[in-house]
Amino acid sequence: MKRVVTFGELMLRLAPNGYYRFFQNDQMQATFGGGEANVAVSLANYGIDSVYVTKLPAHAIGQAAVDSLRYFGVDTSKIVRGGDRIGIYFLEKGASQRGSVCIYDRAHSAIQQSQANDFNWDEIFQGADWFHFTGITPALGNNLVEICLQACKAAKERGIKISCDLNYRGKLWTREAAREAMTKLCEYVDVCISNEEDAKDVFGIEAENTDIYGGKLDHEAYKSVAKQLAQRFGFEKVAITLRSSLSANDNDWAGMLFDGENYCFSKTYHLHIVDRVGGGDSFGAGLIYALLNEKSTQEAINFAVAASALKHSIEGDYNRVSVAEVEKLAAGDGSGRVQR
Repeated sequence: MKRVVTFGELMLRLAPNGYYRFFQNDQMQATFGGGEANVAVSLANYGIDSVYVTKLPAHAIGQAAVDSLRYFGVDTSKIVRGGDRIGIYFLEKGASQRGSVCIYDRAHSAIQQSQANDFNWDEIFQGADWFHFTGITPALGNNLVEICLQACKAAKERGIKISCDLNYRGKLWTREAAREAMTKLCEYVDVCISNEEDAKDVFGIEAENTDIYGGKLDHEAYKSVAKQLAQRFGFEKVAITLRSSLSANDNDWAGMLFDGENYCFSKTYHLHIVDRVGGGDSFGAGLIYALLNEKSTQEAINFAVAASALKHSIEGDYNRVSVAEVEKLAAGDGSGRVQR
């Protein structure tokens, strides 16, 4: 069985019911999520030996976060326990022309205050085939930049494939800080995952003739973005998600995968969104699964985009779907008809 290690922050998610605004009533739903944790859950659902690494406090909330992963069969044995608090994010889901709002409360969290000696990468990477992290993790502080760098070096020494979702978050760091850190980290990355904005925000590489708000995406421009990223860092593969946001509820969703020679595009899905948080993470997990199973470039992008399309229909950060469900959609059955 293939073994994948992911590393990042697992947070408590607090969200009003349905489409209520913050404190429109006195109730909030409490769940857990976070970029790399979302990937770990998806991979566990696909039958991959999925290992998640983070640092969480030893109190009841930290344990509940761990248990949320164990429910899906994620290996939590490498999670470090310590610190005083778990990071929190507040989510207000948008509707129609009102966009979603995400507010972070993650300062001084256990992972943000972690140190390099908290993580024994020799032990963590035993038997591993793949390592995945996102640009959100080094954005938490210089100590996390160093920890991610150590992890990447350790993985590279062992011949482990490394993937990174650039995932720029302007609320966490500046473009200049992101560029400095991610330039160092991307030297070790084999598979880069980006979207229509990340490449521009982090590395200044922009798709021309594109209007993500008006539904205009130029495929040729994204070929150029992928090629520039691959040439700059030597990536084996570059995956780009293509989202046209028609409203908060309705998006067009597709993706492209460049393997150094071929540019393969998926079909475009017309999404009516239930919850878009974790959509990119489910894409990344689908891509990792497909590549580990030696699917062709076209098959890999088809699987990744179909997995992510399904995630947009599911409440919460975690993508609760199986390989069979993803393959069914990728094969063309997107009718949504009742299954009897």
